Amino acid sequence: MRITNKEKKEPSLAFGGQAVMEGVMMRSKDHMVVCVRQPNNEIVTKTEELHSLSEKYNFLKLPFLRGILALFETLYSGIKGIYFSANAAFGEDENEEEVLSPIEIAVVVAFSIGLSILLFSVTPFFLTSLLNFGGGVLFNIVEGIVRLSFLLVYLAAVSLVGDFKRIFQYHGAEHTAINAYESGVELNVENARKYSRFNARCGTSFLLIVTLISILFFSLMPSSTYLMRLAYRIVLIPVISAVSYELLKLSDKYRNSRIMRVLVAPGLALQHLTTRQPDDDMIEVAIKAVKEVERLQKGM
Repeated sequence: MRITNKEKKEPSLAFGGQAVMEGVMMRSKDHMVVCVRQPNNEIVTKTEELHSLSEKYNFLKLPFLRGILALFETLYSGIKGIYFSANAAFGEDENEEEVLSPIEIAVVVAFSIGLSILLFSVTPFFLTSLLNFGGGVLFNIVEGIVRLSFLLVYLAAVSLVGDFKRIFQYHGAEHTAINAYESGVELNVENARKYSRFNARCGTSFLLIVTLISILFFSLMPSSTYLMRLAYRIVLIPVISAVSYELLKLSDKYRNSRIMRVLVAPGLALQHLTTRQPDDDMIEVAIKAVKEVERLQKGM
């Protein structure tokens, strides 16, 4: 999810947010901040300077390529944030021995991507193939419905688990703090509490866009053998993700358009599953993360 604060005179700041164990992670262009509520009720903060590959290789800033890079860098940072928050949330000290190495994080990212491909791409394709719809547009629409159903069932199921319910509350706190920040009000719990837990630029909307774009892409692919059609579902994942990323950026640019509000409405509705109403302590953590990443990005 991307946010901008257009109320300020200086260039707008772009942040990305993510809920973690008992806390919130915020990423700006150059910094990552993780704020976590510990068992003693203190908020511990971890900051890290980021160095994107696009700084070294300018071609990675090109449309579509930047989406693929953003996906992997977000996953990489997300795993680090979750690992830190898990240690902090259970009262363990973070030290050098406990920090995951880049190789370990890469393995976790690769495993996560592989599991996602199996669950949300290969399995829906296999189940739809059993229904004998052929290989045309109807097949792709039914497959998209099956894939979306898998996603909804998965989100509904994990939301019932105690730890995930709190993570979804922190997800709501992240949106609440971001919405308050975007509105230009003074950032405190009392003000932030008035704002919605939903945000149109949330990554949840990205998942929905991916599903819809995949229906279009697979419909354009030439009819082929069963194995080739299955290969499309795997090989085209980076392309579909890149296009979906650009569409998400476009929805942010024209977010005040009535047409765009209609188009992003399904993504907002999906957030009823991925967010929960946060309490004041959670909002406080999210606000601290927003303030800290803003301070670092401004060099204060």
